[in-house]
Amino acid sequence: MAHKFTNRLKQSSSPYLQQHAHNPVDWREWNATSLALATEEDKPIIVSIGYSACHWCHVMEHESFENEAIAEIMNAHFICIKVDREERPDVDQVYMDAVQAMGLQGGWPLNVFLTPDQRPFYGGTYFPANGWSKLLTQIASVFKTQRTEVENSANGFMKTLGASEVEKYGLKEVEKAFSQNDLALMFKKLEANFDLEKGGMNRAPKFPMPSIYGFLLRENHINKNSRGLDHVRLTLNQMAMGGLYDQIGGGFTRYSTDIKWFVPHFEKMLYDNGQLVSLYSEAYSVTQSHLYKEIVFQTIDWLGREMTNAEGGFYAALDADSEGEEGKFYVWSNLEFSKALGSDAPIMSDYYNITDHGNWEADKNIPYRDDSDNEFATRHEIEIDELKDLVKVCNFKLLQARSSRVRPGLDDKVLSGWNGLMLKGIIDAYAAFQAPSFLKMALKNAAFLTSKMKVGRKLFRNYKDQKASIDGYLEDYAAVAQALISLYQITLDEKWLNEAKSLVDYAIESFYDDKEGFFFFTDHNSEALIARKKEIFDNVIPSSNSIMAGNLHCLALILDNKDYQAKAERMVRKVIKLVDTEPQYLTNWASVISNLVQPTAEVVIIGENAQEEALNLSQHFLPNKVVLGANKEGESTLPLLENRGLINDKTTFYVCRNKTCQLPVNSLEEALKQII
Repeated sequence: MAHKFTNRLKQSSSPYLQQHAHNPVDWREWNATSLALATEEDKPIIVSIGYSACHWCHVMEHESFENEAIAEIMNAHFICIKVDREERPDVDQVYMDAVQAMGLQGGWPLNVFLTPDQRPFYGGTYFPANGWSKLLTQIASVFKTQRTEVENSANGFMKTLGASEVEKYGLKEVEKAFSQNDLALMFKKLEANFDLEKGGMNRAPKFPMPSIYGFLLRENHINKNSRGLDHVRLTLNQMAMGGLYDQIGGGFTRYSTDIKWFVPHFEKMLYDNGQLVSLYSEAYSVTQSHLYKEIVFQTIDWLGREMTNAEGGFYAALDADSEGEEGKFYVWSNLEFSKALGSDAPIMSDYYNITDHGNWEADKNIPYRDDSDNEFATRHEIEIDELKDLVKVCNFKLLQARSSRVRPGLDDKVLSGWNGLMLKGIIDAYAAFQAPSFLKMALKNAAFLTSKMKVGRKLFRNYKDQKASIDGYLEDYAAVAQALISLYQITLDEKWLNEAKSLVDYAIESFYDDKEGFFFFTDHNSEALIARKKEIFDNVIPSSNSIMAGNLHCLALILDNKDYQAKAERMVRKVIKLVDTEPQYLTNWASVISNLVQPTAEVVIIGENAQEEALNLSQHFLPNKVVLGANKEGESTLPLLENRGLINDKTTFYVCRNKTCQLPVNSLEEALKQII
């Protein structure tokens, strides 16, 4: 197909940027050449930030960036730079903070006006075409005629951007013993915002926020708080049966626009699904809920079917839109549903709440469930196994019918940090269910990450077209290291432990700020932006600092490394007051704290069945433990394995806490008594 316009984005590694390659706007990537041109021509910069699965990013592109008259204004007066926030979260962080400093609501698309030396002076999110055109003309005029005011405004915002997170939030190290009461207080503050009817937090839109429920599982484990566990079960049940979850093909969408988990924003993100696979697997190990097992297996099936490249890397996202319409790929008319299922349509229409006129918009149905399988089987007077077989067969038919539709856009770049989150999810699923296919998938992904996206000790952010590029961020090092630490503990293969240590050591050398005791988000060897940020708050993805604190704690115990432990505890002691008062956005920190409330169990397994027993141990929800092992004495040089041999010529378990060990035992059952 011949295009009237082609710009520099055609050569980009980002599918999102490539989507703008045929805009009449003279888009450039964020790089030294583009930034130098702004200085050379003394033009303000428009930096427009979005991502592939962002619906309103596509809307603004169609309305404004495909408009030749608007493009003419942009090209004449500005240096126009497009940024994929998923490839360049460092750029996104800086300018999102800038827009919020302007007193504006953040979000995407993010459109910010900069001086030629990259200082922000105005910005916003989505602008309709008329408003955007008028704003461009006004900004161009102001930049030429009121340059002093523009410079003063930019300097004012720079003062805010230059403040460190430690200063901004008053993060001071406190000498305080971590206690169960801290966890109980955090729970109480979270509980005040629970939706006790539909689960989750009491607001809309509703995001899954897995780190909240991961903390609740841990708080329940320590404090035996049934209210926390009850809310986890309510939330996970409602999410699994709602429109948020793709009932036909598996996988969770980004968020629910309503309070009932019914109407999703249809994009599917790898990072959400990775964390949710972890969460449902952990919840299964506590509850033995068959629903959670089904969700995990179906989601991993979706991952393998739609989101995995030939090398074992996982793609970033699926768009919400197809054929220019949000959700079109996923919704059903009653006629389409009936045609796909034939005589089974009536009962399955009841199962998924499909109606003649549409349960969402006119003639559009979002499949969702009101009843558990047991409740539905009882109501229809059929056996539960018969129902499950029917659902399986009908879902296959619906998936086949759906496959003939125009698919949503696939963002096929591979991001190392998001792969780390998904890898951790698959490992947790393998731990819970012992499905050999899960381990195979995990090992292939781990091999891909450490061979294709890691060169020497350095990790790259993205991979596309068999090429890794962009220096990794703290998120990447933290998430991949976390997954590899988990992979070691279920395989006992020390190469994964060594890879994790290599990543953490590089992060300490290249990201750590010894003065403030936290890690910067960016590598000190990478491009310097106008501000260097530290990510503290847990959001839809846990903060990279909280993940790294957990990594340091685990590795400190496994490797007997006092420096790692000192760094982890210093980080936690600086945030604990904030966690106590504002736990909702610090729940992964709260999970790290839960592992410091009581001494962590150090479990060493020696014997030819060591790996099998490590896997069996992992089926139990015991979050505050580390597991090490070897087939025989002397096979490993890890400090905790020194002088650890067989007792009674049988596989032997050694359980220690805080440098105090219990008597070795020869069975998992006896070891569990010592751990619990």
